Amino acid sequence: MRVLVIRALSAVMPLATVVMMIVFAVNTRSFLTVDNLVAVIAQNAALFIVAIAFAILLMAGYVDLSVGSTMALAGVAAGLAFNSVGVVPGIMAALIVGLAVGVFNGLLIGRFGMSALIVTLGVLAAARGIAMTLAPDSIYGFPDAVRVLGAGSFLGVPYIVWIAVAVAAAGLFVMGITPIGRHVLAIGVNPRAAFLVGIPVKRVVFALYAVVGLAAGLSGLVMVARLDSAPSGTLGLGFEVTVLTAVLLGGVPFTGGRGSLWKVLLGVWFIAIIKNGLTLMNVGPEVANVVSGCVLILAAGLETLQHVLRRRL
Repeated sequence: MRVLVIRALSAVMPLATVVMMIVFAVNTRSFLTVDNLVAVIAQNAALFIVAIAFAILLMAGYVDLSVGSTMALAGVAAGLAFNSVGVVPGIMAALIVGLAVGVFNGLLIGRFGMSALIVTLGVLAAARGIAMTLAPDSIYGFPDAVRVLGAGSFLGVPYIVWIAVAVAAAGLFVMGITPIGRHVLAIGVNPRAAFLVGIPVKRVVFALYAVVGLAAGLSGLVMVARLDSAPSGTLGLGFEVTVLTAVLLGGVPFTGGRGSLWKVLLGVWFIAIIKNGLTLMNVGPEVANVVSGCVLILAAGLETLQHVLRRRL
C-alpha cells in the first residue's frame, strides 16, 4: 500500500502541470499557442540553465544560495565589457566571472569543508555589493549583436532557447551516461562511504560548484541580452529561491542522494507556466509571489511525506 502511495505522490507533479495548463488554456486563448509556449521557455531560459546545474549540486547534498548575485555580477561584467571592448569580450567576461565565483565557493566548501549555507550566503551579499559598486546605475546601450542574441532566432526558435536546450542536454548526458552521475548520487547518499570506495569527493564537489557558477554566469549573460540592460540592483534578485523551488518540485531532496533531471525540467516548466498563465490572466506580481511561496511549501511537504514513507518501507 505504501509503495502505491509513493508512486501516486511521484505522479502529483506531472498531473498538477497538466491541470494548470488546462486551467490557463480555458481562461486565456493565447496560452496554448506555439508562440506563447516558445516565449515561456525564452522568458525562463536563465532558470532552465541554472536549475540543471543547481539540481546536480543538490543531488550531491550541497546547495548554492549565491546564484542570483553571481548572475548580477556576471551581467554587470558583461555589460561593462560590451560597452568598452566589444561583444566577444563581454561574453567571456560573464562566463569568467561566473566561473570564478563558482571556483571560490568550491574551494571553501569542497576543499576546506566550510559550511555551504554560510559561504554561499556570504557570497550572495558580497557579489551583489560588488556588482552595485561597479555599476550603481543600470548599464545599457549595448551593440546590436547583443540585442540579436537576446531577441534573435534560428529556425524560428530564439537563440536563448537553443542555449537552454543545449545546457539541459549536456546535464542529461552527464547524469545519465557518464560515471559522474553515479558519483554525484553516491556522495549525496553518504560522502564518507563514497570516499572509501574511491570517489574523489572533494574534487567532485569543487567541480560541481564551478559548474554552478559557470551556469549562473551564462544565465546572467542571457538575462542581460534579453533585457538589453544590466541592472545591478535587480538582476537575479531572489533568483535562488525560484531555482530552489523548481528543483524541489522536481523531486530532488534538500539532503541529496537522489533525483531526476527530467523531473527537474518539469518543475521548472511548472514554475514557468504559472508565471506566464497568471500574467496572461492579468494577475499582479504580488499574487504570483504568494503562489510561488505556497508551491514551495507544498513541494517541501510532499518531499517530507515521500521520505517518511520510504524510510518506513
